[in-house]
Amino acid sequence: MDMPWKKIAPVNPNAEYLALLTYLPLKKHRAIPRFLWSTFAIQKQLAGSAGILGYALRAKPLERNFWTMSAWLDEKSLMDFTVRIPHSRVMKALAPLMGSTRFIRWKVAGSDVPLRWDVAIERAKQEARP
Repeated sequence: MDMPWKKIAPVNPNAEYLALLTYLPLKKHRAIPRFLWSTFAIQKQLAGSAGILGYALRAKPLERNFWTMSAWLDEKSLMDFTVRIPHSRVMKALAPLMGSTRFIRWKVAGSDVPLRWDVAIERAKQEARP
């Protein structure tokens, strides 16, 4: 199930931005309600964060697999977001419930925002190849 792209800020089609794909697998099904509840707080944080252009979520709860895809002005904006509450607290609280997470970053042209799942997933596959 995919949540559509949520636009937060205007994008300059001629600018270069930072794209991020996160893969967030849960170890147990019983962690899903807590994980989903946490996403509401983080979405609220995203809406008020400087430097976020937009984001989308993908959920496959039966498989315990979740993804986020986002576009940022730059690495500093992303890092400022991750160290602030609630994101920092959620990461710490959910860490024991998570499997092997993956974080894939790449530069993206403004003309390619909003990001597309097929492009982001292909990027992740390419980075996983030896």
